[in-house]
Amino acid sequence: MRLLRGRAADPETDFERTREMAETVAEDREPALRAWRPHRQVAFGRRDTNSDGYDRARRAARDRGYTAIERAVGGRAVAYTGSTVSFSLAVPTDDPRGTIDDRYEWAKAAVQRALDDCGIPARTGEPDASFCPGSHSLQADGKIAGLAQRVRQSVAVVGGIVVVRDHESIAEVLAPIYEALDVPFDPMSVGSVANAGGTDDPDRVIAALERSLADGRDVSVNAIRET
Repeated sequence: MRLLRGRAADPETDFERTREMAETVAEDREPALRAWRPHRQVAFGRRDTNSDGYDRARRAARDRGYTAIERAVGGRAVAYTGSTVSFSLAVPTDDPRGTIDDRYEWAKAAVQRALDDCGIPARTGEPDASFCPGSHSLQADGKIAGLAQRVRQSVAVVGGIVVVRDHESIAEVLAPIYEALDVPFDPMSVGSVANAGGTDDPDRVIAALERSLADGRDVSVNAIRET
């Protein structure tokens, strides 16, 4: 398994590194994993970009010092403060649709193990009116992790985020964004690993995710340099 570490110089280039990782897996059939701290940004999904309030939502993000980017998946807006951890696991597959639920359950269990290593016994589910609402989330005194999956003909990518700290800052920026998008959102639904009594160190969370998602595979490390 290839393990990518680090991040690129800006959010757009950094996004491309994850896309390139998936394309490489589709070609050479070797799984790849990336866990990292994205730049300060708000990532909008396709449903957001089709909303009448999208322009106002983008302005709300920029006015609060967040870069606004668009992602290909259909989830709702997600905020990264610089301490928020993202992860992406790309695996080759010959039957991309047939094992979607199995991949979700396996990945969710792996993230739970990583959070347990960080001092948090997270459980499945999320509070009402959470950010980026979905059926594949983990909570502990608020939503702290969410997972998504994208499948193509020969590769499946399971990714997500873990809110390590700064849950109040995330709630503050997302409140006007979700209002502009006309999506229910309760700022009190945002949790974090630190707020639930675990570590506040993003690097420790990254290391735990790498161990758990690698699942005992031998890894070769490649660095992404911020230049």
